[in-house]
Amino acid sequence: MAAPFQSERLLIEGAAGHIEVAVHAREDAPRAIAIVAHPHPLYGGTMDNKVVTTLARALFEAGADVYRFNFRGVGESAGEHDNGRGETEDMLRVIQLAQARSSAGLPLWAAGFSFGGAVALAASEQQSLDKMILVAPAFSRLSHWENVASGGSPPTETLLIHGEKDDTVALQDSLDWARPRDVVVCVVPGADHFFHQRLHIVKRLAFRHAICGGADER
Repeated sequence: MAAPFQSERLLIEGAAGHIEVAVHAREDAPRAIAIVAHPHPLYGGTMDNKVVTTLARALFEAGADVYRFNFRGVGESAGEHDNGRGETEDMLRVIQLAQARSSAGLPLWAAGFSFGGAVALAASEQQSLDKMILVAPAFSRLSHWENVASGGSPPTETLLIHGEKDDTVALQDSLDWARPRDVVVCVVPGADHFFHQRLHIVKRLAFRHAICGGADER
């Protein structure tokens, strides 16, 4: 029987004030903790975005305690949009919370969609990750990186998912970033930026990467 995908809403203290967090805690012992970041706040992005909740459910079903959160200035989170710099601080703070609430030594997974994918990559410069899933990461939205395409310290087990017909974030940007890092890119045929009618594919890819990853991804 599948574990219930329920959430507990918290307000935790961040650098800009409260950060709103949704925690999906498993009833059994988790095999990992996972943090999922949402798309651009100035274009309607929240932690309740369908791609974000799809990723969260996939990682939960793969055995993780999952933490979604609203960036500063979104929902109940205090502060104002900070072009990625402050949002990276927010994600690192949520990671601290997750690690404090969970058993020591659990693997740490991170995922992000669009702007959230870029923030997850930025967070990987300061926090070691065991697995990462980037969905159509909008690297160009992080203004504090002069050359974001050359940045980030992704773990070996990183998967990038991109829609073939994405007209918001160029597929070529993802390919150019992934190529020198030997990161697997899964292109979903016919998918737009929000993966309309193809979210089930995103879920399947994310679940498989969380369960297997690395050499077993092929």
